[in-house]
Amino acid sequence: MRRKSAALQIGGFDQVEPVYVGGGHPVVIQTMWKDRLGFADLEGKAGEAVAARIGRLKKMGCGLLRFAVPDTEAAEALGKLAAMVSLPLVADIHFDYRIALRCLDFPIAKIRINPGNIGSAGKVEAVLSKAKAKGRPIRIGVNAGSLPPDLRRLVDQGKMESARALAEAAERELVIFRQFGFSAVLVSMKASGIADTIKANRILAEREEAAAGGSSGLAENPVPPLHIGVTEAGPLIAGVTRSALALGALLAGGIGDTIRVSLSDTMENEVIAGREILRAVPEIAPFPGAPPVRGVRIVSCPRCGRHSFDTHGFTERWLPRLYSLDRDIAVAVMGCAVNGPGEARHADLGITGAGDRVLIFRYGKVIRTVGPEEADKAFAEELEGL
Repeated sequence: MRRKSAALQIGGFDQVEPVYVGGGHPVVIQTMWKDRLGFADLEGKAGEAVAARIGRLKKMGCGLLRFAVPDTEAAEALGKLAAMVSLPLVADIHFDYRIALRCLDFPIAKIRINPGNIGSAGKVEAVLSKAKAKGRPIRIGVNAGSLPPDLRRLVDQGKMESARALAEAAERELVIFRQFGFSAVLVSMKASGIADTIKANRILAEREEAAAGGSSGLAENPVPPLHIGVTEAGPLIAGVTRSALALGALLAGGIGDTIRVSLSDTMENEVIAGREILRAVPEIAPFPGAPPVRGVRIVSCPRCGRHSFDTHGFTERWLPRLYSLDRDIAVAVMGCAVNGPGEARHADLGITGAGDRVLIFRYGKVIRTVGPEEADKAFAEELEGL
């Protein structure tokens, strides 16, 4: 059974398209912009490139894109960008409540704060009041590295598990929000440890459901949607592995309304990893809210001494484009005749090497033979003709 949570709409105003989170809606993939955003990044060709990249991320399956907003200038730059794109953008804010207030003047779809470091109750109330008036949800983000001092001491003294401290910190923040009558809230509790991430989310999910008294209590005391992820997961291979284990366990248990695979790598690879996790989990544990299995499925061989085709280079070049296609097809990228049309005969379209030639095939039947320098062009033509 999937955990019950309140449904939230993120976006759906101005030119920003709506994204629905929680309430049984499909799990949403998020990523985060990797660099500081300034006005110079949005001028002329640079601005066109930023908007185009965001458009590609959206096509690849990204539902929400978060930006660090360390000061008012960054808030205003993000506000300008938010008016240029349709993908809902999220402002990540710490320490200065005035930055959050400024972000709410623009078509920025969601705010992420940690009320514990925003300041006094009056400052938190100012942010919540304006967000409520604007109809913008807020995510409470709690990380293992920024626990409240009293909880940090208990963890350091061995008197409280880190996972329980994360859940306790999140509950404290939820109390603040509820005192001010703010219900458009999501929660995340992230740690770099797999076990802590899983356990913290399970603890909070159980507590919130018990406090809500089941589905009959949702209207009065909504169970917040959960954004799940492993923070500081690592470089590509380590980060995907750790994230897959943590997110897979939570999703298989019905916990998680949005996900992010945090990698020391590109945004595109974060989105691809998220898509593949959401595609893989239902194979072992189907759950309500799993996004429909759609989009290109890529099969590629690992390459060995028999290869006569650069599968690694070809795959790297083509991944973003293939994942941007709204097509339910299988594509095979194979290195030699051994692992070519025969083992990949199920593929709607495939490419492999054979000596000094490149073979393009469909369902195991070779349909075209070209030289290596023509491979990309020929593959693109056949893909277009599917």
